Amino acid sequence: MEHPDCPLCRDVGGVWVASQPRFRVIRAEDADFPAFYRVVWTAHVAEFSDLNAQERAACMAAVLQVEQVLRRTLAPTKINLAALGNVVPHLHWHVIARFDWDSHFPNPVWGERRRAVDAGAAARLALPLEALDAQIRSAIESMSDA
Repeated sequence: MEHPDCPLCRDVGGVWVASQPRFRVIRAEDADFPAFYRVVWTAHVAEFSDLNAQERAACMAAVLQVEQVLRRTLAPTKINLAALGNVVPHLHWHVIARFDWDSHFPNPVWGERRRAVDAGAAARLALPLEALDAQIRSAIESMSDA
């Protein structure tokens, strides 16, 4: 069920990376955090507990796939996972690769900036964003029963 006032029902919500019938994976366009992905549930629900057990398992399997690709390809200092939904009450998980050199580390991505990143954060990643997106797309497309 879509809600016309919901931005995640109306729009993709970022750069489309991959999709399955129950969810899509997008990359947020954030210059400070280029490896910032979202797993967006297709149906408009506000809370993780609105999903049944099989849906919760599919959602978390997608989050896990994105996290594993980020860890394997980028070797980040930390992965941040969050499902806040205070501004957009449509179930989506943030999966963000964090690095000790990033503009806010160790602060949260929504916290205070601590430093400038010379040449831009995307240039510091181990591979170009398009290649990273392709790795995530492959992992999501290989999922069964999603």
